[in-house]
Amino acid sequence: MSRLLLVPLEDVVVFPGMSLTLAIDVGDETQVLLVPRHEQEFANVGTIAEIADRVRLPGGARAVALQGLHRGVAGAANTAPDGKLYVEVEERPDPVPVDGRTRNLEREYRAVVEEILELRGDDGRVSAFLRSITEPGALADTGGYSPDLTYENKVRLLQTLDVTERLELALQFQRERLAELQVRKRIRDDVESGAEKQQREYFLRKQMESIRKELGEDDASILEEYRTKIEEAGMPEAVKEQADKELGRLERLGEQSAESSVIRTYLDWLIAVPWSKRSEERLDPEHAREVLDADHAGLEDVKDRIVEYIAVKKLRLERGIKEDKRSGAILTLIGPPGTGKTSIGESIARATGRKFVRMSLGGVRDEAEIRGHRRTYIGALPGRLVRALRDADTMNPVIMLDEVDKVGADWRGDPSAALLEVLDPAQNHSFRDHYLDVELDLSNVMFIATANVADTIPGPLLDRMEVIRFDGYTTSEKVAIARGYLWPRQLERNGLHEDEVEISDELLNTVAIEYTREAGVRQLERDLGTLLRKTATRIASGQATAPVTIDLDAIRDALGRQRFFQESAIRTAVPGVATGLAVTGAGGDVLFVEATAMAGKPGLTLTGQLGDVMKESAQIALSYVRGHASELDIDPGTFEDRAFHVHVPAGAIPKDGPSAGVTMTTALTSLLTGRPVRHTVGMTGEVTLQGRVLPIGGVKQKVLAAHAAGLTDVVLPERNRGDLDDVPDEVRDAMSFHFAMTIDEVLGVALEPVALPSAA
Repeated sequence: MSRLLLVPLEDVVVFPGMSLTLAIDVGDETQVLLVPRHEQEFANVGTIAEIADRVRLPGGARAVALQGLHRGVAGAANTAPDGKLYVEVEERPDPVPVDGRTRNLEREYRAVVEEILELRGDDGRVSAFLRSITEPGALADTGGYSPDLTYENKVRLLQTLDVTERLELALQFQRERLAELQVRKRIRDDVESGAEKQQREYFLRKQMESIRKELGEDDASILEEYRTKIEEAGMPEAVKEQADKELGRLERLGEQSAESSVIRTYLDWLIAVPWSKRSEERLDPEHAREVLDADHAGLEDVKDRIVEYIAVKKLRLERGIKEDKRSGAILTLIGPPGTGKTSIGESIARATGRKFVRMSLGGVRDEAEIRGHRRTYIGALPGRLVRALRDADTMNPVIMLDEVDKVGADWRGDPSAALLEVLDPAQNHSFRDHYLDVELDLSNVMFIATANVADTIPGPLLDRMEVIRFDGYTTSEKVAIARGYLWPRQLERNGLHEDEVEISDELLNTVAIEYTREAGVRQLERDLGTLLRKTATRIASGQATAPVTIDLDAIRDALGRQRFFQESAIRTAVPGVATGLAVTGAGGDVLFVEATAMAGKPGLTLTGQLGDVMKESAQIALSYVRGHASELDIDPGTFEDRAFHVHVPAGAIPKDGPSAGVTMTTALTSLLTGRPVRHTVGMTGEVTLQGRVLPIGGVKQKVLAAHAAGLTDVVLPERNRGDLDDVPDEVRDAMSFHFAMTIDEVLGVALEPVALPSAA
């Protein structure tokens, strides 16, 4: 047992045989004990080192050169008067005699280290140093030279006093180092053996692959995951065969193939389609009617058709009649904006218990948007229908094809042609998406299409649709909608409670008449929102206290001056002006047709952004008036050396359609006879050169526009008499309708009577 000076080494382990120099003062000591220390915790075994030399450093500091001799086990410690720490040390030099097992471990250790040096690229010096060591204990201690060995492992090696056990431990550490180096070399060799194109990406991919192999993870787990998902997807047999075929290709190509990502994306889309999922449909006609009535006022035709659809389906199910895949309903709601076409789709889905998905087709010009892209294209994706089914997560949702009249066509194809297969009940049970390239059964989907006008919908596509017209609302219906739906919604949006703001139906009627002239209620809702926003500001700023009653002054203050006037009396006060009725994309409208004549070269000038059809109507009107001048009490000489000009105001708005002939003929006759047109009369219809009045469309919308404009008499073609059944009773009761077969009957109603000469 020796008493030696203790020299702690922070996170450093010195083994016997190692040399080092420390800047410490050891006094006259010839030997010290070097003990590793980590976070103030000493190891119980250290290295007894001999002081080989003493050096004085610049500045007067002292340093000593130390040479490790052998291990020493630290015992009791005490502090000397000079403050130095001394410990009792049991010296444990390695025994010289060794057995056969130790020699075998020694040979194996040398072999492992030689292989490590070969992998690391030794220049021969380390190998020579290793061969110079003959003692097994010293050989095991060479593991302490490795920079890859952690502090904890070095301490374990130092504290292992038995030579055989120490050699086993050192061999274990070197084997771990060898395995790590071999993995690195294998990864490096795999990477370097591949192509140099996109070298960095390829290197990372091969590294990942090699690491997965070492961890026991390979492509088999990915393939098994896909196989499980395919089994659980409930695909039809033909689709499942296609999925298994693609999975087999993925298995043969392997994950490293460039095509594997394309195959995996395709399989992901096949699995994403809800092949076997269906919403539990609620077939209750009474419940459906309650939901539709709660969500929308009016729209009786639509509600009746939905209830009929549910009732028929309920009867077929109850009576065991097989579902006919060709009996799908393709409802198409055609009408002006703001009449509730889009929002009713959500109500239909809620009434039937189905999921709702909206597809906006406005501006779509690429056929692939409907059918999908073929997989040969980069970045190919399925069409919108497949994506809609994925989003709905069911095979029987309500899919709304919004703005189907605004689908375009260009060099990329015609989307409306692709929609033919989608909307045809005889074909959509076997719809084939170009990307998936398998048949999709769309017969259980309830399609609802919307459009503003039917004219721009291709004929073959329109033929597959069941058209329901949205012709707009009467003023009383607008007031009812405002009271029941728009007002409560705007109250909530503007942070107001129901009992804080009040408005009468009379004032709602004022807003509808004086500030909006639309078929729908979108502008009406915006105006009510403006009114309530102003009111909310007054309440929040303390200028008003609830409850607030809206009066006419508040309406004028919030919405400004009156926007729309009943100007028919003013416009038709002079001869040559007639009031016509038209249908635009925004609903019915009132158009004033003005005619004048002037001296000059005979001819006809047309202004007001008129389309070809209206230009022809003006030519026909002038030809008829000239050809029947005597019958109309017009001097034939009136047409000589006179030019005529027909103008339809609001020239910035394009106008066209086959229903202006009657109005233009009336305006020209009024001009040439000097008889003004009655200010209460509006008219519509086309005229022939023989003076016959032809039927037109959009009667309901035109009558509603005439009623909103304050007209009380409407002249319609005789063959449109039956269309009055679509006009609401309140409007029919408030107006007089005159049906004409010839232009003479129109003029008899429209023109003011000839003034009798007064008695002299």
